[in-house]
Amino acid sequence: MARNRTHTITDWDPEDVEAWEAGGSRVARRNLIWSVAAEHVGFSVWSLWSVMVLFMPTDVYGLTLGDKFLIGAVATLAGALLRFPYTMATSFFGGRNWTVFSAVVLLIPVSATIVLLANPGQPLWMYLVCAALTGLGGGNFASSMTNINAFYPQRLKGWALGLNAGGGNLGVPAVQLLGLLVIAWAGDRQPYWVCAFYLVALVIAGIGAALYMDNLAGPGVDLAAMAAAVRNRHTWTISLLYIGTFGSFIGFSFAFGQMLAISFRDQGQTVAEASLHAAQIAFIGPLLGSLSRVWGGRLADRFGGSAVTLVVFLGMIVGAGVLIAGGDSIAACALGFVLLFVLSGLGNGSVYKIIPSVFDAAARALPLDEAGRAAYSRSMSGAVIGIAGAVGGLGGVGINLVLRQSYSATGAATWAFVIFGIFYAVAAVITWRVYLAVPRDRDAERETDRVSATLAS
Repeated sequence: MARNRTHTITDWDPEDVEAWEAGGSRVARRNLIWSVAAEHVGFSVWSLWSVMVLFMPTDVYGLTLGDKFLIGAVATLAGALLRFPYTMATSFFGGRNWTVFSAVVLLIPVSATIVLLANPGQPLWMYLVCAALTGLGGGNFASSMTNINAFYPQRLKGWALGLNAGGGNLGVPAVQLLGLLVIAWAGDRQPYWVCAFYLVALVIAGIGAALYMDNLAGPGVDLAAMAAAVRNRHTWTISLLYIGTFGSFIGFSFAFGQMLAISFRDQGQTVAEASLHAAQIAFIGPLLGSLSRVWGGRLADRFGGSAVTLVVFLGMIVGAGVLIAGGDSIAACALGFVLLFVLSGLGNGSVYKIIPSVFDAAARALPLDEAGRAAYSRSMSGAVIGIAGAVGGLGGVGINLVLRQSYSATGAATWAFVIFGIFYAVAAVITWRVYLAVPRDRDAERETDRVSATLAS
């Protein structure tokens, strides 16, 4: 392993146990720490509007409940779509370089949010554009995960990817908790303190990445890898599973606070009281979901990603059932959502463990040398991580739109959770059929045959 003064590492091989023990693990850990920091702040910016809507009384800003759900959907959509180009960015620009850029560029939407909230009465499209720009923070996930996937050996990927993603996901409850503190201290008309904090945090994350992270030279995720991943059936199977796990996490993260505020207002509370009480609870779900993601990766390392994912979806069916049966009960709402957040976090970690496992198994049987197998596994895993992350994020868009339609049509969210429960049942069946009922060696063999034919041609 060689490294020059430009923070570029050549000949990186995390599977070399001797090199790993001699210092490779410390290099990987340092990059992981600052990757988590930058991704954490990125997630907070992406989730910024889930908090800002609590500071936006209808009589002041003129936005309806449907408008606020739409703002959340646009932010989620932008973050999901940006994950496609962000997946390839570390290969083109380097993991360190891109992490610095992706942190600094978020100063734009945070500053724009301050300006918008300081000047109420702007047209809806301006809020939607600003929310879309916060989606740049959602794109950080794909580049961060692809980068860390390349730093760690196969035996530690579940833990490393779970920790990286979990630390990033913690940005959601962090911004919501900060919003609660600001509401309690400064009232519901002064959201600027939330944004000001993240202006400082982004600068710190960018400087830390510049000083302590590295670029990896060698094969990565390029257009060829993305094209190969698009043609691979596992990409779309895993993406569908990730819609159910990460889509639920990010979609509910944007919607939970608003739903709680609606419930509190239905009990006769004022808008300010409802916002404060919703903020006191809303951060708990994303917090538990973020923490459980790390354990989802650990459990997947031990029991297999597909087995853990199946249990997760079965549990999420129960969680949706609690919300359906609970009706307008705030206690049932909180219990059902906490269950869904914890399980979706576990599933986020376990689904991502499936990705390197599938392609590592396929690579081992390819007619290539060890370097070629490692390059194939690394590039394909990275590409599928990015694609699945993007498609999974689109699930969050769907959740906000389905909830918006359910409230518009019936005044409640019951039918939305019926739809979610059906989806979780379908995902459980697919997990069982594709990754558990069919022996893994046969599955990998089919993938190997397909790749071998491609290489031969």
